[in-house]
Amino acid sequence: MTQPASPARQDAPIPTAKSAPAGGGWRRPLGLRADVRNLSLLGVLAVLIAVGGITKPDEFLATSNLQLVLTQASIIGVVTVGMTFVITSGGIDLSVGAIVALASVWATTVATQEYGFAGILFTAVIVGLGCGLVNGLLIAYGGMVPFIATLAMLASARGLALQITDGKTQMVTVNSVLDLGIKDAYILGIPPLVLVFAAVTVVGWLLLNRTTFGRRTVAVGGNAEAARLAGIDVRRQRLYLYLLSGLCCGIAAFMLIVLAGSGQNTNGNLYELDAIAAAIIGGTLLSGGRGTIVGSVLGVLVFTTITNIFALNNLESAVQQIAKGAIIVAAVLVQHRTLRGAEH
Repeated sequence: MTQPASPARQDAPIPTAKSAPAGGGWRRPLGLRADVRNLSLLGVLAVLIAVGGITKPDEFLATSNLQLVLTQASIIGVVTVGMTFVITSGGIDLSVGAIVALASVWATTVATQEYGFAGILFTAVIVGLGCGLVNGLLIAYGGMVPFIATLAMLASARGLALQITDGKTQMVTVNSVLDLGIKDAYILGIPPLVLVFAAVTVVGWLLLNRTTFGRRTVAVGGNAEAARLAGIDVRRQRLYLYLLSGLCCGIAAFMLIVLAGSGQNTNGNLYELDAIAAAIIGGTLLSGGRGTIVGSVLGVLVFTTITNIFALNNLESAVQQIAKGAIIVAAVLVQHRTLRGAEH
């Protein structure tokens, strides 16, 4: 009697690329290009620092300004870490900015502030996780396209944030939260928010590069069907990834509350653009299958430094957006050339 075909084994090797030949013949060249890309980003960052130092030496190189740049980079950086995981899996999350806004205003309501520091932090994180859960369920189990599902979340979260605040700014009155933003809270001259960003970056790097979760994320982005045949629960993995993105948004919302001392429905405006752009120029493939936390962090630092230089030199924000758009286009073109060169 013929035995039925056995199901895919749980310990089967996890695929890590869409069409990698046996032996991973083109992985080493891609890894080498990733190192070169990171060095290139460091070079770009060095050039930007030099430009800032030449154009506005007193203002740009001041310790307070450098601390501000790192603090601003920290908030969008935490969001970018979550975005890197989502894009690596072949997805996208357009709702991160709106989730940050919703979490920040929900956590700064009068009722929430009555519970003090813990209440604000808990609410911000839970709202972020809740939104991530909705995104994950719609995409992983509802079969919705990530672009559509997260676009719907963007509109819904922004609308709910506006309804909660009625268009008004909600001031924070909890001193233990506000104290984190003052210089007395700095540790060896480093703002606490920067330390939080560093911790999230380290955890994100370890999760993506040193755990089964990270390998499954890369496998799902490289070839979801092959990952399924290898025994990976693709739907559950995607749900976890959007939960992770929501968690990062909740943490970023609390950091923004500390920095601004308030909650507003306009918080997180265009965070989705900055996070996606930072991940792309850092080397994360839009099509999925490859991601880099280090590159994403460098991308965040590059964009934040550009913003700071433009602000110090009183240049129009429109020019700044044009510059960001040009950088994104250039990064995508480099990605295509890298992949085409690796395949030949």
